[in-house]
Amino acid sequence: MEVSRLVLIPVPYDSTTSFRSGARDGPESIISASYGLEDYDPELELDVSQLGIHTTAALEPHMGGPGPMVDRVREAVASFLGSGKPEPEKTVGLLGGEHSITAGSVQAHLQAYPSLSVLYLDAHADMRNEYMDTPWGHASAARRVHEMCPIALAGVRSLSQEEHRFIRSSNVPTWFCPGPGDNYIPVNDLLAGLSDTVYISVDLDVLDPSLMPAVGTPEPGGMGWGQLVSLLRKVGESRRIVGFDVCELAPNEGPTACSYTAAKLVYKLCQYACALPRHG
Repeated sequence: MEVSRLVLIPVPYDSTTSFRSGARDGPESIISASYGLEDYDPELELDVSQLGIHTTAALEPHMGGPGPMVDRVREAVASFLGSGKPEPEKTVGLLGGEHSITAGSVQAHLQAYPSLSVLYLDAHADMRNEYMDTPWGHASAARRVHEMCPIALAGVRSLSQEEHRFIRSSNVPTWFCPGPGDNYIPVNDLLAGLSDTVYISVDLDVLDPSLMPAVGTPEPGGMGWGQLVSLLRKVGESRRIVGFDVCELAPNEGPTACSYTAAKLVYKLCQYACALPRHG
């Protein structure tokens, strides 16, 4: 672990899911699928294993509720980032688990990187102030992040009227999907809302459910694989990706291929965070 550049923390937690549960099984399924993937990726002509990846033991869920669980995630992530002085040597990624875990990871990263911004990729806005009697559930994760640091939403195609009003009144950069030009996201406009240091949070339901049905709350439409990885690469080429999470895989809700897709996405994020030359 001492020589690894990347630390992956499995977080098997889904206590606030509101439609289909099962995201607690996502981390183990991603790890199992990763054994079947080629380490070599011709896109960057890189063996991802050579980056040095340490996967920790799974983070035990806190039975006290989503608020204490956010605290537990923050503490776990912070233990690998330290105080940020000197700057952290590790890039930390979370394997979710439901999207509520993002808030704790962002809290830890913000302490290490005070100029942090967040790219939040999700079919849902997750901007409710609270939902089902908690402000820390999966439907409020983006709202809590917005209270901490700049956030840009992309891939959204489901939200409440309350959330839409809040996004407009608070000028939260948001790109809906599908948009003009059939799912087109203006990358330069999106990048303009991000700082030089970026945390990327991916809810797998941002993908089209024909590709990724194994999620808790699938929504029609959505991004294709090529659209998603192209966007992530462009972010990594112009900004520094300092941390990430991949959330909401519910493996029993879809074919085994979904776990392989999620594992491949984790590999891509590892590469884009640690191996891309930055420019622009």
